[in-house]
Amino acid sequence: MQDKEAVVTMKGKALTLVGKQVRVGDLAEDFEVVANDLSAVKFSSFRGKLCLISSVPSLDTTVCDIQTKKFNEQAKALGNDVVVLTISMDLPFAQKRWCGTAGVENVQTLSDHRKAQFGTAFGVLIEELRLLARAVFVVDKDGIVRYIQIVDELTNEPDYEAALKAVEELL
Repeated sequence: MQDKEAVVTMKGKALTLVGKQVRVGDLAEDFEVVANDLSAVKFSSFRGKLCLISSVPSLDTTVCDIQTKKFNEQAKALGNDVVVLTISMDLPFAQKRWCGTAGVENVQTLSDHRKAQFGTAFGVLIEELRLLARAVFVVDKDGIVRYIQIVDELTNEPDYEAALKAVEELL
């Protein structure tokens, strides 16, 4: 496992990301996360689908709320061949509550709280906070990473247009 120093900041304070540095063209490493019903979900179970992965520190924060709602709005229009996942360290119970309150139905929320396998496999685990960095990944039907944006400042939103364009170009 590689540590990356000061790749992201939170309100200007440098934070260390832990995990593998993923690059466009890499085969996405498999990982296991937890669904809202506490079942284990392997990323490999989405093989054959185009996946947009939205990584957020916590759904109960303003920017994460906005990010997840924006991808939720777009998810339905992307069609059945695209899966939109939001992964955070929030407990599954909190994710389920948040989705119900926010009316989010087109994005699948998954928790990395148990083993941080997603965070380390994609290099977005923040060492100091044990939260995930704000990032967007697009993984094609064969499991190849085709787009990456790790947002340099946690309080900023990702580039939604660029991420959605990357998805559309693969359809």
